[in-house]
Amino acid sequence: MIRRREFTAGLAGAAVVGPRGALGQQIGQVPRVGVLVSQPANDAEGQSRIAAFRQGLQELGWVTGRNLQMDIRWGGGSLDKIREDAKELVSLAPNVILASGGQVVAPLLK
Repeated sequence: MIRRREFTAGLAGAAVVGPRGALGQQIGQVPRVGVLVSQPANDAEGQSRIAAFRQGLQELGWVTGRNLQMDIRWGGGSLDKIREDAKELVSLAPNVILASGGQVVAPLLK
C-alpha cells in the first residue's frame, strides 16, 4: 500500500516533470505553481500535504524561492472564497495548478 507522503511526492513529480521540457524553453522565467486547497490554512492535514508536495518537488530539484515560485490559496471550505481564489490563481498564469479537494476543480475549470 502506498503511503500518503510517497503518493504526494509522486504527484509532485508528475506535476513538474510533465511540463519540464517546456519550462526549460522559457529563458529567464521562474516556473510558477499554483495550489488551490479547499481547507482552511490552519488545517493540519492540508499543511501536511503541502509540506509533502514541497518536499517531493525539492527532491526533484525544484526549490521555492530559488528556481520555483509557488502561489498557495486556502479556500477555507467557503465555495465563494474558492471561486475567488481560483480566478486569482488562473490570472497569475501558473505553469501548473495543483487542486486539492473536490470542491476546487470546477471553479478552476471555469
